[in-house]
Amino acid sequence: MPVVKVHARQIYDSRGNPTVEVDVVTETGLHRAIVPSGASTGQHEACELRDGDKSKWGGKGVLKAVGNVNDTIGPKLIESKIDPADQSAVDKFLIDLDGTDNKTNLGANAILGVSLAVAKAGAAQKGVPLYVHVSDLAGTKKPYVLPVPFMNVLNGGSHAGGRLAFQEFMIVPDQAPNFTEALRWGAEVYQKLKGLAKKKYGQSAGNVGDEGGVAPDIQTAEEALDLIMEAIDSAGYKGRMNIAMDVAASEFYKEDEKKYDLDFKNPDSDKSKWITYEELADMYKQLSEKFPIVSIEDPFGEDDWEAWSYFFKTTDFQLVGDDLTVTNPKRIKKAIELKACNALLLKVNQIGTLTESIQAAKDSFAAGWGVMVSHRSGETEDVTIADIVVGLRAGEIKCGAPARSERLAKLNQILRIEEELGSQAIYAGSDFRKAISM
Repeated sequence: MPVVKVHARQIYDSRGNPTVEVDVVTETGLHRAIVPSGASTGQHEACELRDGDKSKWGGKGVLKAVGNVNDTIGPKLIESKIDPADQSAVDKFLIDLDGTDNKTNLGANAILGVSLAVAKAGAAQKGVPLYVHVSDLAGTKKPYVLPVPFMNVLNGGSHAGGRLAFQEFMIVPDQAPNFTEALRWGAEVYQKLKGLAKKKYGQSAGNVGDEGGVAPDIQTAEEALDLIMEAIDSAGYKGRMNIAMDVAASEFYKEDEKKYDLDFKNPDSDKSKWITYEELADMYKQLSEKFPIVSIEDPFGEDDWEAWSYFFKTTDFQLVGDDLTVTNPKRIKKAIELKACNALLLKVNQIGTLTESIQAAKDSFAAGWGVMVSHRSGETEDVTIADIVVGLRAGEIKCGAPARSERLAKLNQILRIEEELGSQAIYAGSDFRKAISM
């Protein structure tokens, strides 16, 4: 059932910025994928092609990427008659057609839209749900594993106003008995947190950041964690729910001085208060002694390898590489060799095809790493990553707060998958780091 039609268009993401949507038509019908976009993008990510015309959408238009799908990729893919169920052949074709290391020619956003839409067509051709198709492609064992949702309930960093340097504070309902209950626990804590934030910081503290988390004007990480612990306690889950952070430290790393500026949003930041990576590592350790932190993402700058390796030797919680690894096989290999982290944040748009994303996960699993499948801050109603996390048996997903439809779309899709699989699936729970071997 070869592809008979490919059509891309420019639509909008959750931030009101343009993004690429791709329709692929085969005998089984129309299959559609939408590409997300990040705010704190690492410099090593695959190229997100933007038009750069400042008179429209502030330069963020994607009409060039759309044109590349409609004028180049589409016609050549139809001509190739590649079987849509053969994902690796499709993705190799797309990579070869682009011809660059970083997908700068056609744009990773153009390529990914086609790759994911074709994956949906491949699943339909086999008559199976997308997560089954992904599982087949990745060769994962059964039963299926449903992921622990890492819910971003409080925002700082580049995702919110206020002076809080760390970007995300997440609740981790890993001790719930199943995914449905995990989501209920998370939703209840979130509602409590919203009420507490308004009470303590004023009505505007209930306003939410890009990923649905509340964004009160909090100064320090400790203050944020205290508030979250109070919400967990108030919801009745004290001792049964953990916490994760995405620091996004590249945002406040001062490369010239090799220091970290926790007051980076202040243009008059006091240089004498910038800290070394050792001091920052000590801060994480002190926080983990006081709070039930099980996972820290991007605790240091994306090229501060020395800091990562130093911290890795002295910690036992999950250390997640995002800006460090950018879902890129070469960066992942380097991180494994340097013992820099022990988990991958998997973002399909950082690498640009489904096949490369699956390979990145497999390389990470082979090194004994955890894999957390992730959304982007500029998201859409597309739920593909929900199927990917189940198909890969990754055991952990990060897709925002239990608020805003573009975030809940993924969580709701996992609820549907859980219902469909019934006893054929298990919840990763506290084994989320080792879900692949459960």
